Amino acid sequence: MERLSIKKYFLLMFFVFCISGCATNLREEKKSTASDTLQSVADEFSWNFGKVKEGEVLKHDFILKNNSSVILNLKDATSSCGCTVMEFKKKVLQPQEATSIEVKFNSKGYQGPTEQFVYVNTDSIDKPVIRFIIKADVVK
Repeated sequence: MERLSIKKYFLLMFFVFCISGCATNLREEKKSTASDTLQSVADEFSWNFGKVKEGEVLKHDFILKNNSSVILNLKDATSSCGCTVMEFKKKVLQPQEATSIEVKFNSKGYQGPTEQFVYVNTDSIDKPVIRFIIKADVVK
């Protein structure tokens, strides 16, 4: 009988932790959605080129929109590798204005699944760094 009550106790605690964890995740999700002042159109912060030949230079334009009511300044950008470069079309975005961020990835020397990151630094208090991801499966 004692074992059964211990099992029930652990089962109850498991459900309590699961429910509280789910509730926390939902609150955090709502909080981040409500506070986001930046948006990539269609929430495309990631782009997958699929299978590509090694040596190809791949290009994708991300669209970044300022959904806030204040001017947004794009300070600079860095990438996870010298094989990936980016260029802003505009560095100052008025409220509700969008810009294109062109990202180029040189696949020379890569093989297999590859993931590169671009970090755009802004003057936004809510989101000072925006991360874009590009992926490719590089084949010879």
